[in-house]
Amino acid sequence: MAEPTIKERDGGLLRAARLASLAFGLILAAQALYTAYFGVCEPWFHRSVVAALAVAAVTLNLPLAAELRPRAWLGVAACWLADLLLVAVFTLAIRELFAAYEHIDDIMLSYTPYQVGVSALAVLGVLELARRLFGLPLPLFCLAVVLYCVFGDSLPWFLRHSGFSLSQTMETLWFGLQGVFGMSLGIVLQVIFVFIVFGVVLERTGAGEALIRLAFHFTARSRGGPAQAAVLASALFGTMSGSVAANVVGTGSFTIPIIKRRGFSAKVAGGVEAAASTGGQFVPPVMGAAAFVMADITGVPYLQLCLAALIPAALYYFSLAAAVAIEARKQDVAPTPEAERTPLTRRDALMSLTVVGPIAAIVFVLVEGRSPAMAGFWATVVAIALAFLLNPALRRRPQEVLAALAQGGVAGAGIVIAVACIGVVLGVLNMTGFGLKFASMISAAGEGSLAASLVLTMIACLVLGMGMPTLPAYLIIVLVMGGALGRMGVPTVAVHMFVLYFGVLSAVTPPVALAAFAAAPIAGANPIATAATAMRLSAAGFLIPFMFVYDSGLLLILGFEPGGLVWALARAVAAVWLATTALAGFERRRLGAASRLGRLAAVGLLMTGPGLLALAGLALGIALA
Repeated sequence: MAEPTIKERDGGLLRAARLASLAFGLILAAQALYTAYFGVCEPWFHRSVVAALAVAAVTLNLPLAAELRPRAWLGVAACWLADLLLVAVFTLAIRELFAAYEHIDDIMLSYTPYQVGVSALAVLGVLELARRLFGLPLPLFCLAVVLYCVFGDSLPWFLRHSGFSLSQTMETLWFGLQGVFGMSLGIVLQVIFVFIVFGVVLERTGAGEALIRLAFHFTARSRGGPAQAAVLASALFGTMSGSVAANVVGTGSFTIPIIKRRGFSAKVAGGVEAAASTGGQFVPPVMGAAAFVMADITGVPYLQLCLAALIPAALYYFSLAAAVAIEARKQDVAPTPEAERTPLTRRDALMSLTVVGPIAAIVFVLVEGRSPAMAGFWATVVAIALAFLLNPALRRRPQEVLAALAQGGVAGAGIVIAVACIGVVLGVLNMTGFGLKFASMISAAGEGSLAASLVLTMIACLVLGMGMPTLPAYLIIVLVMGGALGRMGVPTVAVHMFVLYFGVLSAVTPPVALAAFAAAPIAGANPIATAATAMRLSAAGFLIPFMFVYDSGLLLILGFEPGGLVWALARAVAAVWLATTALAGFERRRLGAASRLGRLAAVGLLMTGPGLLALAGLALGIALA
């Protein structure tokens, strides 16, 4: 019998590694459900053990051999040896952490060179796994932060700090609860992990397909039918997905080809999906899992944050739907012919319950006064129960539920790695005080001008959030930038929503536009062109955070008055429509330069807040339209 080739043997190793990864994922999913129902044990123990399981799951799911594809035996062996060493070093570092905590009550606790060295290597291993998961931006940023901590005493100007040795740095980042195993990881394990598992279970058990069919049915009569379906499906899918890239792939693999077939260009098809999937991250109730962290940081109840996010999310999708409609008019895209429309069946109506039921469970549990984690637990249970009840294919293959749970665990492991990296950043910010310095600089640069401070903060958010998933991006930005706006009298909830929006919108902002780079291969388009199109289509959405900072009534929980809300909504809708048409250069027909400039001027007046200037802006907008 012939010996297997390198390719065959390596392929067998990869399959075995992926199966082992799913086994670790199933363990992680089980601990997430257990923790959501029963609560957490000793924080340092729980966080470190789950982090070790996550490192094993991610390493086996994304082995180096799968990325590099070496052709020689030596290269294959070197790749697997590197992965083995990564897991081994992390395990040794966890053992040293356990040993250190046995002596935590000692007055003088010092760390040996071995402990410092192995913990530093473990941190580097986490950064390497972040590179495999999310690309270079996040690990490079974290590495730069660590180097800043160690060598910052040699830097000039405001960057300079007193300096910390590698031992002092690792004491905080690894052996303390302010770094890798800090608050951020604790929140993920207590609350967010179970929602990640819930989202994957919901998608894998048939709810994702039901959402897409419903979206196509309800948008079939519009001129941009499939593109509007992508907008609606992504908004709905975003309620359960914690990842922009997962949202793009989950809905885009189905919607993008149909959008192209209706006559849209490849870059527009990819851009629509990228912009729509990005917006899903600020749609309540899940909001890319950031809402749970926001509730913990701000002290504002989670349900109130969901209420605050409702109108801004609706305005964003209104702006995107308007941009798609105008694009369809410009390209003369006809509505979907009757023969090609997707009829709704009784099964579709029943399968819609697989989405409505779990979300209703979340709301019910939270209204009862239970924790968000408990809501995530019962949402997962209800999702599985309804899927078994309503999906015959699942009853024939019940093992799919275990597979969904395992995939949810692996997805959660990726978030654990990302948040461990963020823990490194937050630990250094606390040690060096750089966050306060940066906030002071922003405040000084925008001295006396809220508008200038908002623009500077927006730019910083877009830069800091590039290439990062929603939750890590939010955490980094709010702890670096939040103080700058807070000092100017902006309400806390408005500050955090502002930061969240622009952290999320960095996913469609070139050059590192995560959503566009995920959509471009599906569309067969250039990634940069796709990113530019996505940013143009969602450009009016970039105004929404400014609107609710200037008029916090749009957040519903800050100074709510029915009359004031109606006036604020009228201004916001008018501003979004005028900005969309001005940027597209088209309404019912092509717009001249004077009309476009006039519309932008009207938008500027409408965004000044309630008053005579806003009334003048509305009158100008009506006259131009």
